[in-house]
Amino acid sequence: MSPIARAQASPAEPVDQAPLGSPSAEREASRPNFLVIVADDLGWSDLGAFGGEIATPNLDALATGGVRFTGFHTAPTCSPTRSMLLSGVDNHEAGIGTMAESLSPSLAGRPGYEGYLNDRVASIAELLQQGGYRTLMSGKWHLGLTEDRGPAARGFEHSFALLQGLGNHFGADQDGAWKKAKANTLYRQDGKLVRFPVGRYSADYFADQLISFLDGGAKDARPFFAYLTFTTPHWPMQAPAETIAKYKGCYDAGYEVLRAERLDRQKKLGLVALDQQPHPLDGVKPWASLTSDEKALEARKMEVYAAMVDRMDQNVGRVIAELKRTGQYENTVIVFLSDNGPEGSEIDAPFQVRGVLGGAKKLGIDNRLENIGNATSYVGYGAGWAQANSTPSWLVKGYPTEGGTRVSAFAAGKGVVGNRIARGNLSVTDIAPTLLDLAGLAQPTTFKGRPILPFEGHSLVPVFAEKTAEVRSPDEPVGTELFYRRALRKGDWKAVYLPTSGSTYPRDGVGEGKWKLFNLATDPAESTDLAVRYPDKLEELVADWGRYAAQKGVALPEAAPGQSSRP
Repeated sequence: MSPIARAQASPAEPVDQAPLGSPSAEREASRPNFLVIVADDLGWSDLGAFGGEIATPNLDALATGGVRFTGFHTAPTCSPTRSMLLSGVDNHEAGIGTMAESLSPSLAGRPGYEGYLNDRVASIAELLQQGGYRTLMSGKWHLGLTEDRGPAARGFEHSFALLQGLGNHFGADQDGAWKKAKANTLYRQDGKLVRFPVGRYSADYFADQLISFLDGGAKDARPFFAYLTFTTPHWPMQAPAETIAKYKGCYDAGYEVLRAERLDRQKKLGLVALDQQPHPLDGVKPWASLTSDEKALEARKMEVYAAMVDRMDQNVGRVIAELKRTGQYENTVIVFLSDNGPEGSEIDAPFQVRGVLGGAKKLGIDNRLENIGNATSYVGYGAGWAQANSTPSWLVKGYPTEGGTRVSAFAAGKGVVGNRIARGNLSVTDIAPTLLDLAGLAQPTTFKGRPILPFEGHSLVPVFAEKTAEVRSPDEPVGTELFYRRALRKGDWKAVYLPTSGSTYPRDGVGEGKWKLFNLATDPAESTDLAVRYPDKLEELVADWGRYAAQKGVALPEAAPGQSSRP
């Protein structure tokens, strides 16, 4: 009986039954450390190991030396994904049925829509801490703003956390007009509110903090769980000038060219089929139709974005170097993923002041070409670059399509059979049960006297060991919903429903208000709708989605009089 199979039988404790308070030296020495690295809004093709041209040598070395996943899926946006990563269950059960920023009054008090990681789950940090692990976190939290809902309250012994979903990468949004507009950021260190040092770069400082936590426990015999959650390359597009300079002129040919070049490299790397075609671009002006000034502005945005990815990679290298210096590297399992697909929205100011006359000016925002990338700029890079970065998939962050939910991800380190690609359908909910399995622990039925939900994800240990590529049977349905956009995956089949309206994230107009059907085995780009050809299969998947929604408590939009809310 595997540790995960014991989930319903006992509290979290070592499989060898050694007392939690006095772990044996042999057991502690054999248990691996964990380093989970999360990038923010990274495109599927950004890393060199996934077809990108950006300088990412540290991540590439880990990815190519480990196992790259071509079918790893998350939620369509960041906080739902993070709730699933830490809990091992669906976001609608873990408290982030929708993003806290999008909670409407009609959802207030609805179970699963608390806007923070709720008490129906125990985080993987809580379970590992109870099981004898040292738990460390640095970076973005986005699962609760108050002290009792922060990292320190959910199992992290040491933490430095950005509480919101994004922030100025140089810390220039903590006071003054930003605070008055309620667009300021908050940080907690070990539970207490602190300030981000203005002028430092986010990726640099988050790595600094994690390294200090690791070094501070150098004499601690316990293994560690380290959770490093960068805010790069999430908007606003900002990076140190010297890193931006490396990419001057690299994107002058435009997003169509970039998309073609990346897809060609993916084919050469064996990540996609040699005859793979990308999904057509949606809502994007052809590069040739832009004016010279527009091209310069768009190219600059992508240069800054590339620098953000580059800088993140540099800091991953620093953390890996520290693990090697301290002799911890060989005993560490490393998991890397993006939290969702790339951001396709047009962004020129924080959402709190969008549409407010003079709002951006009051915050000191300067989006002139020559200032983009600096701390006083505030832009995203738009749908053209985002769809180039998600190639060959359909759409971007915010959608339950492959472009919004299939992300670059890999595992490396102890116990991982490397130098290969795994193509199974994997989920972010698989991470928590995988770590607990590797730690030799079983999930309890209760935590701190309250019942908790059992994992829905599956342990990836057999995938790490190259014993299988799949952890789900072809008959296991996996549902998704966010902003009333819906999807259901079952084996190679996938049904997708995009409403015609009802959400502006990232933009309106893509949806047709009907279910579509795709076979991802032959059409991973979701380009050919098979709904008319296989109506029975579509009906089966739609029924599966209905059961998923009922089981998870998914909120659906209220129907107009005389209409059904269900498609």
